Amino acid sequence: MEAFEIALVSVFAMLLLIYFGMHISVTLALISFVGAWVIKGNAAIAFSLLLIAAEKTVNNFVFAVIPLFVLMGFLVAAAGMGRDAYDIGQIMLRKVRGGLGMATVVANAIFASITGASVASASVFSKVAVPEMMRHGYYGRFAVGTVAGSSVLGMLIPPSVLLIIYALIAEESVGDLFIAGIGPGILLTIAFCGLIYIMATLFPRTVQAVREAAADSADAEEPSLSAGDLWRKALPITSLVLLVLGGLYGGVFTPVEAGAAGALLALIFALARRALTWRSFWNVLLDSGNITATLLFLICSASMYSRMLGMSGLPSEMAAIFDNLGAGFYGMLAFYVLVVIILGTIIDSVSIMLIMVPLFLAALKFFEIDLVWFGIVTVIATEIGLLTPPLGIAVYVVHSTLARPDITLKDIFVGSAPFALAMLFVLILVIAFPPIATYLVSIKL
Repeated sequence: MEAFEIALVSVFAMLLLIYFGMHISVTLALISFVGAWVIKGNAAIAFSLLLIAAEKTVNNFVFAVIPLFVLMGFLVAAAGMGRDAYDIGQIMLRKVRGGLGMATVVANAIFASITGASVASASVFSKVAVPEMMRHGYYGRFAVGTVAGSSVLGMLIPPSVLLIIYALIAEESVGDLFIAGIGPGILLTIAFCGLIYIMATLFPRTVQAVREAAADSADAEEPSLSAGDLWRKALPITSLVLLVLGGLYGGVFTPVEAGAAGALLALIFALARRALTWRSFWNVLLDSGNITATLLFLICSASMYSRMLGMSGLPSEMAAIFDNLGAGFYGMLAFYVLVVIILGTIIDSVSIMLIMVPLFLAALKFFEIDLVWFGIVTVIATEIGLLTPPLGIAVYVVHSTLARPDITLKDIFVGSAPFALAMLFVLILVIAFPPIATYLVSIKL
């Protein structure tokens, strides 16, 4: 059996093991080790592959960006900035049809710009936005669908943990990927708000229980926050955005330094608000450590998997097969996006990226594409999987956070389906018009 055939069999074996419940990092390491052993016929080479993968990946200063941004996200959530973002969005959109739904989207976009995690957004806004929307007459299915759908903005709008992981895998600039995520992130936010306005205008009975409330029931109850209250809520969020993103794009900070500065400022705000006790701070550190350890183990395993694929020659064989079929680059890209979306129904977004990017990256380099643009395409396609059954992570987070007997998983999947379609529409636009993602990168100072 040829080396690339062994690698192809290993890919199917890996997907089978994942489907039957084996942890993704263990699966990647095991399959890579066995694959390298069979290809080279030498167990010592396979062991060396494992050691090199660990030494050359996580044993690198740049990987400190992961725990720092994860820590910042937990501190921001602990400080209550998610609720602040929702209050600000509610004030901004109180006169618009479907305004509370749009406020949830805008608040998620703001929250995403300082946390970079979809799961955090889904958890926070399940508690903040869903009860408020239902109190104003919105259907539960629409409310939970809006929260689950808009939570995906956390992985596209910078700073994004998923973009950081892609940058490390593809050896691209974290700063370039953050800049590239701005345009598509804004476009997706606008698409979600437009979708809500269309639903509230043309199909009001799918949005609110009372037809007359379709003009937005928030009008009936003017927000009670004063200008001073709004300023106090906006100041921490604005300060974090300016510090982290402004410092990063302005060349003041490296990505690692930006994460450290953001985490420190988030800690200061949390302490100033007396939102942290010693016990809650310890829990924040533990949660950050658990997620960091999991991600770094995954990245180490993915590095081993990538090296095994390179050893087998499978990526170059795949490029040749698509070229011989006459499908070319866009044929391969369409196949890639389809597989990524399908995988989203069974595994989480980080795992999808760690499996698929190494497999296709070398093949796509054959076509000399912009890997920053490809990273944005990958993230959007991956995030669609967060909303698709049977394993839509964002859907399960919303369901478990709410824990309400009157809202089922089916309600959340159905409610978030229009948002998944909106994401697919934006994905097609980004593929058809790459400058949506690359223009800001091309003009950066």
